[in-house]
Amino acid sequence: MPAAMSSSTDPTTLLFRLEATIAARRAAGSATGPDASYVARLHAKGRGKMAQKVGEEATEVVIAALTGSPEALVGEAADLLFHLFVLMGDCGVSLAQVTAELERREGTSGIVEKASRSS
Repeated sequence: MPAAMSSSTDPTTLLFRLEATIAARRAAGSATGPDASYVARLHAKGRGKMAQKVGEEATEVVIAALTGSPEALVGEAADLLFHLFVLMGDCGVSLAQVTAELERREGTSGIVEKASRSS
């Protein structure tokens, strides 16, 4: 196993656990206010702020990929996934829905899949 994956936690399990943690913190923030957690603060600022954070983190991923070390890319990718999960939760989109869509696309050429969306 590569050094970057030395954890014994299954990545899928970890992502579903992250989704549940974000949902719990969003709910706690709704009950107690935005100071409950960073997730609660983002939620209180609204979907626009959450989407903005996803955009910022995506830009930082690109910069890290082009100019940074692999470690910098790992950190920025983690930030991007976290903020994407916050936004997805606010939009009522689950990780299960996204994984089902990825599974549906599995084995299909990216060129073919993209062409099917534009017609």
